[in-house]
Amino acid sequence: MCSDRTTTTLASGHKIIHLEGEELSRQEKDWEGYTEGLVRLTPGRWLFSSTFIQHANKYYNFKMREKDVLLMTYTKCGTTWLQEVVWTMRNNPDLDNPMAAAAVNTRVPFIEMDLFLKSKKIPEIEADHPMMKAFQKMCPGRDAAADGMFLQMAESAPDSRTIKTHLPLSLLPQNLLDTCKVVYLARNPRDAIVSFFHHARIFRIHSYTGTFDDFVQYFVDDDFLYGPYWLHLKEAWEQRNHPNLHFMFYEDLKTNNMKELKKLNNFLNTKLTDQQLNNVSHYTSFPEMKARNSLLGEGGDIFLNLDIINKDGGFYRKGEVGSWKGKYTKEQDQKINHWINKNLGDIGIDFKYTA
Repeated sequence: MCSDRTTTTLASGHKIIHLEGEELSRQEKDWEGYTEGLVRLTPGRWLFSSTFIQHANKYYNFKMREKDVLLMTYTKCGTTWLQEVVWTMRNNPDLDNPMAAAAVNTRVPFIEMDLFLKSKKIPEIEADHPMMKAFQKMCPGRDAAADGMFLQMAESAPDSRTIKTHLPLSLLPQNLLDTCKVVYLARNPRDAIVSFFHHARIFRIHSYTGTFDDFVQYFVDDDFLYGPYWLHLKEAWEQRNHPNLHFMFYEDLKTNNMKELKKLNNFLNTKLTDQQLNNVSHYTSFPEMKARNSLLGEGGDIFLNLDIINKDGGFYRKGEVGSWKGKYTKEQDQKINHWINKNLGDIGIDFKYTA
């Protein structure tokens, strides 16, 4: 169990508890990238690397702008796809913007990316690394280590910003929905678990070496980086009728792509023509995005376990609805069913598990 000793109260009102003893040892054994310790936030049981403490209040007090669009997802619920869709709608509907050649995470800053830089599994980003050069260009004279490289780049990005986060609403600015537009993309948990298992093995910050059975247990126990899948979802779902929040499902975007793009078009007020929406649909299709493979850009290999990628495939895996089929044992399936049924009653979402 984690210690009762709290060390910090955040601007959000959450208390930080450092994981200790058997609980920390288990995490560090199965997740070899978590070398800097872990913290639990209460209420909510959100779980983060200890590096979260350094930037938590900056995230909560992040200055959003009226023209911003914030993209929110739980991890492995279609984030990169949503980034490309919204950025293309806002900046490249005619497919003629040269900035489209830049990496997705360059065009759509990931505000808490700094949490994933500090690990003995990841080399330090030196002055000549492309990411550090990009930081120095955008934020000359500023301290990347002390104030967050990616956080500062997000702050310095010009209007109109499209920004990505996996943080829940409760850890973000209180006035978020009164300041800018937010798009939340949800994905059925069965597919999310399978996708995250692959992700956790190929990214060094996680370096997951445990079994798939243990991985499922971590997920249903909320002992996962970021923390409770259902609470993350519920916080956004309860705001689904707010005029500045657009709640979407991965499965709908996959099976009724043009219909969902038109809804987004209305929400974002991008006023795209049918031809431009067709451009967006084709350009952001899974085969096109997999062919470009432009998530991290130059220098991004320092974050990846290339031996696993060469064996099992890279970041762009299948991009399907129902890829979970055949992946779970009978016991795992029963465990996930119980977990879903226990939590869905409080939310009222009817997920689609097949295309």
